[in-house]
Parts: sequence; C-alpha cells; structure tokens
Amino acid sequence: MSHNLLDSPIEYLKGVGPVRGDMLKKELGIFTFGDLLRHFPFRYVDKTKFHKIRDINTESNAVQIKGVLRRLNVLGDGRAKRLVGRFRDDTGVIELVWFKSVHWLEKNLVIGKEYVVYGKVNSFRGQINIPHPEIEALTSETMGKASTFAPVYPSTDKLNAKGLDAKGRRKLMKILLEKVTSADLPENLPDYLIRKFRFPSHHQAVVNIHFPKNQKDLDAATRRLKFEELFFLQLRLLQIRRRRKDAVRGFVFGKIGKNFNGFYKNNLPFELTGAQKRVLKEIRIDLGAGIQMNRLLQGDVGSGKTIVALMTMLIALDNGFQACLMAPTEILARQHEQGITEYLEGLDLKVGFLSGTVKGKKRKLLLEELAAGEIDILIGTHALIEDPVIFKNLGLAITDEQHRFGVKQRAKLWAKSKPSPPHILVMTATPIPRTLAMTLYGDLDVSVIDELPPGRKPVTTVHRTENHRMRVFGFMREQIALGRQIYMVFPLIEESETLDLQNLQEGYEVISREFPIPKYQVSIVHGRMKAKDKEFEMQRFVKGETHIMIATTVIEVGVNVPNASVMVIENTERFGLSQLHQLRGRVGRGADQSYCILMSSFKLTSEARERIQTMVNTNNGFEIAEADLRLRGPGNIEGTQQSGMLNFKIADLARDGRILQTAREIAARILDDDPHFDRPEHARLKLFYDKNAKQFRVWSRIS
Repeated sequence: MSHNLLDSPIEYLKGVGPVRGDMLKKELGIFTFGDLLRHFPFRYVDKTKFHKIRDINTESNAVQIKGVLRRLNVLGDGRAKRLVGRFRDDTGVIELVWFKSVHWLEKNLVIGKEYVVYGKVNSFRGQINIPHPEIEALTSETMGKASTFAPVYPSTDKLNAKGLDAKGRRKLMKILLEKVTSADLPENLPDYLIRKFRFPSHHQAVVNIHFPKNQKDLDAATRRLKFEELFFLQLRLLQIRRRRKDAVRGFVFGKIGKNFNGFYKNNLPFELTGAQKRVLKEIRIDLGAGIQMNRLLQGDVGSGKTIVALMTMLIALDNGFQACLMAPTEILARQHEQGITEYLEGLDLKVGFLSGTVKGKKRKLLLEELAAGEIDILIGTHALIEDPVIFKNLGLAITDEQHRFGVKQRAKLWAKSKPSPPHILVMTATPIPRTLAMTLYGDLDVSVIDELPPGRKPVTTVHRTENHRMRVFGFMREQIALGRQIYMVFPLIEESETLDLQNLQEGYEVISREFPIPKYQVSIVHGRMKAKDKEFEMQRFVKGETHIMIATTVIEVGVNVPNASVMVIENTERFGLSQLHQLRGRVGRGADQSYCILMSSFKLTSEARERIQTMVNTNNGFEIAEADLRLRGPGNIEGTQQSGMLNFKIADLARDGRILQTAREIAARILDDDPHFDRPEHARLKLFYDKNAKQFRVWSRIS
C-alpha cells in the first residue's frame, strides 16, 4: 500500500466521483482520503440489541426490530401522501410510515419478506408507529450490522440530496477503512505512553472511532484520539515558547527608579491587593531576565489590571524606554488615556494619544515627539501600528483585549522596536476559561489577578420579566431620588441592526414618557451615531448631567461612572454570558450598593434560562467563563474564531480539561528531558513533526 494513500483526492474513492467529491469539499472541507478519515461521527446509534414489539411504548426512544412486512398501502395525496406498512414480529404488530420516497419504497419492499427495522417511536391518535424508519432485508450481513454501534455524521440537505447522508457516508467510510492499513496510519506516540494509558494503536483507534463493536472500544478510541490531538498541540505551543525564550533576547529592565517609586508613594490611590503584588512580582522577574516577556494578564472585571499595567509601564520608563498601550476601540483607548493621565498627575511624564481621529498638525507633532523620545507613554487604537508611527526606543507593548486584534496587527506592533522586540503584556477584559487559556495562549506565561479590591460590594443581580416592568420603573425612580444614575442597555446585533435600532428608539420613547423632562434627563448612545455626538452624550452622563443612559453595547467596555449603580439589560436572552458579565461590570464601581436587572420575555430556551440563572447566582467571572464555554463551546467565544488552533476534530475544551492538563504536563516533561526528540523512544515524535511541519508553522504564526 502506498504511504500516500491518505493524500489521494477524495473523488478517487469508490462511490464518490467528481460530483460527490465537489459536494464533500464545499460542505465539509473534505479534499482527501485522510480528511474523510478525520471526519468523526458526532453520535452513535446503538444497534447491539433487538426490541420486541410488545415492549415498545411512547417512552421508548430509538428501537431496532426484526420481523416480517405484512402489508403496504399508499394513503392520501399531494403533501399528505404516505406509505403505511404493517410490521409483525412474534409478539405483536406496529405501523411503519414513510412520507418521502413513497414510490421507490412501494416498488422495492416485498410483502412477506423478513426485514430489520430501525427508527424513533412516535404516537399518532393514541397509536404508536415508527415514522421514516431505516429498513433493510434480514440477511447475515444486516444481522452483523445489527450488532454494532452505527456512526452518525453531521449532514446538510445538500449532502443528503447527493446520497451523502449519514448512511451514505457510513458506506464510504467502510470502503476507505478496508483500504487503510497500519502502514497508512503509523503509530505517532511513544510506546511508554501507549502502555501507561493502555491506549489502542493509532490505526485501531481510528477504525474504532468510526465502527466500534461495543462501548468499551468506543471509549478507548475516543480517549486515545482526544489525548493525541491535545498532546501534539501542547507540545507545539510549549516548543514555540521555549524556542522564543532561547532565541529572542529581551531588554533588561534591571532597576526600579523615581517613576515607579514616586507613583507608589504619592499617587497610588489604594493599597494593592495580594494578587496584584504577586502578579507584579512575576512581571518584574520576566523583565529582569534578559528574555522577551510574553505574558497574559487576566483578571475579573474591576480586579485592577490597569494599575498593574501602568506600574509595568513605569518600570520601562525607569529603565530609559517608552511604553505603549493599544486598545481595540476609541472609547476604551480614551478611557485608558484619561485614567492613566489622572493617575500620573504631578509626575514629570508625558502621555500621548493616537487614533484615526487625531489628524493634521496635531498628528504630525505627536509623531515627531514620539520619534524624538519626548512621549513616554503612547495610548491608542490600531493607529499605533501604522508605518509612520516610529518610537525612539519602545521597550514595552501592552494590548488590551488582545483577541479583538488580528495576528498581523499584533506582529506589526511588536516589530516597532529594534534590535530586540519589546516586552509584551496581553490583558483580557474578562477571564478566559482555564482550558481555553492553555490552548489559545498556551505559548504565553499566564498571570491571574484572582482577588477583588477590599470593600467592593458584589452587584445584586435579579431576573425580571415584562409583567414586572412597572415595578422596575418604580425602583429606578427610587434610585434616581437617592442621587444615583442608571444604564439601560439594548442588544444591537449586525444581522438585525435595523430592527434593533427601532427597539432602542421605542425604548427611548417609553422611558421619556415614564421619566419626563425637566425632572429627568435621558441620554441615548448607539453605534450609528457620529463619534462627536456619542462622546457628547457619554460626557453628559459621566458629569452627572443625565440620570439615565439608554445605549447599545457600546458601553460594554470603557465607561467608568462610579455614581452609576443600576444596570437594566433588555432582551437579556440575546446576550452571551461573557458579554452580560462585562456589562454588569460597568456598575459596582462606587461605594454604594449596585444592582443589575436582567429583563427578558417569559418564554425562554433552556440555555437562555441557564445563562440568566448563572448571572443571578454568581459575580465570579471565572465561574461565568467556564459556564459560557460549557454552554456555547470554544468556537463561539469572542475572538476564538480567528484561531485555527480551536478547530478540534474530536477534543472538547468544555469537557476535556483533565485530558488537556495531562497532555500539557507530559509535553512539558518530554521537552525538559529531550527538547529535540533525539532519544530512540521519541523517534516517532520527530517523524510526526517533520511530516506536519507546515501545519506547525501556521500555529507558530498564530501564536
């Protein structure tokens, strides 16, 4: 057998051909035999048992019966046309009903012949039946099939129309697996790992993931393939990290000077938490080690990441370097600039701001000062990475909410320093689930601020439906009478933007009636407004000139109004958990008790209900991140779509945390002991790496 069998174009597989081949490419991204082999089932149908008709009832789910077809009738016409068969075993009779392929089935099914039937049980007018069952003649072959777990593959209408439904692809997979030998699927794990975990061989695992004989075989194959997928990813990420540390020298920030000390003694407005001190220590060790820092800083909303980032910038300044902070939106960048400028008041430091709105002479002067080293800290949007932006000596680059930036954008920022790249600190707005951090940021060192400043009161969160609307308005009036301010947030989704803006406008009209001027002042802010109008309304609210701000999610980040103590979120069911937590983080910043009111319709999906209940139950961003991952899966969490690393074939980050942790620990041990895979027992790893070098280069670029 040619070792290139798995690279063969999919159209050359018996039963595929050019038309089906095109469909597999377009719908599933299957181009080769190997792609088809890695197209795993998403569930299995248990065909290991036969049921007796007398034991079947409406509680039964999917059943398999063997018996004799006794009668066939075509009933109804037009759309109601159906084929009804009576099927008997030695215990009773059940009806089989087909609405599709009526003529073909009537022509090919034989009354009096023995068949194996499989399908879901249904009830119609008090009588049980099986609609659209699979039916095959009872032969030694079908009896063999009937003792297995049948794989079910994800499908689409287009695939079904070309005979590539789950049944059609089962046939193709059988044809392919008859060709594939262990030479085509050579072992890629060291023997000692296979023995340690009692894994089946690589070849056997692939066969059993498609056609397991029993649950035990399926579990063993799944365990092996999940470990393999996560192990090779972690091995590669850790390898990138080690090679970068070996190859990339970093500026040595060896001293703490007047900027850091002056700020700590005179400007720091509160005592740092233990977690902030621990993280600063981790950062200082990196900065003094002579290697480039690549660190992820994550913490909950309001945990004090910005102060840690600022103090890191001051260390860079004390060592004669410039620092920059890049944020994904102008609002957030402005917020950082205002906050940092206030923190540094009285210190002889210059903070610059750059975004697309800074133009003409002002921009020209700023760029000249930056190149001359007269600007110590530059804060801005992706405008920072444009070619005309030249630093005199950039030593530290901080990106806030890194996942909103493309890979190329970050690389351009990092290239702004010569001869060594700047130290890198990446901040995330909300916590990332542990398994996701190990995968998306597996090549970075991670610091976690897992402690909130003392005295901060947890936000009280409640869920209310439309019939409680007047009570909610009453509560809002009470809070305004106490001198508080209120956010009201409406969803704004691109796919339904026009309708959402209409809902926002209607919401504004309702609030204007319930909270009339001059007694109440109301602002409205949304993404379609001009930047200056948006900024004007924002500033009115920040200054306390308006009582209620009606907004879309533009206030999700970057607005800090300690006097705002109530957040009302409309249509809560349309927001993701992470976004809800981020919105809630806009309140609870002052000394007063704060409230988050989640408004929704009465009818909710079970997933929406669970999201809302999670918000009511906890203020802990790490718990919320884990729940979000469990409910939505990694590919839907903001920013993960751009990462090719999350295109797992079989691993599931929401469920496979333990396997991932084990895989990472083993990968780290192997790289400690044998970084270049020179030992005989690691020959397979070396071979696997050489074979997959192209894919790993893509991972390197992503990281």
